[in-house]
Amino acid sequence: MDTNNVTANNGIISQPSPYSVTETIDRLAAILQAKGITIFARIDQQAEAEKVGLSLRPTQLLLFGNPQAGTPLMLAEPTIALDLPLKILAWEAADSKVWLSYNDPHYLKQRFSLSDELVKNIAVIASLIEQILRKPVA
Repeated sequence: MDTNNVTANNGIISQPSPYSVTETIDRLAAILQAKGITIFARIDQQAEAEKVGLSLRPTQLLLFGNPQAGTPLMLAEPTIALDLPLKILAWEAADSKVWLSYNDPHYLKQRFSLSDELVKNIAVIASLIEQILRKPVA
């Protein structure tokens, strides 16, 4: 992962994607499906804005997770359900650069006082990002 372009701000990690917003989310969806991870929703926020006559740069949010991994987190701290399922946002900046943004697992660990063992259940997001950006998707 090219950590030189990764930024963290208020518990949100953002890093550039070399793909369009749609292709970035398509790649993530393919990887999640291959791993048997549930996709709960895909929200095209640009399309929703257009429905009400507003303009928004390409922006898509994918909500996904695995109840086997998420349930122990919610048992330990029920309010973490506010941040679950996991979410990845792909968005296009004003300079046309595409970014992937997601909650930093270490921020969530601190926010919800999670054990090191439990935070492993959500720390997999970094490896998913790596696969989206590097691995060819069939």
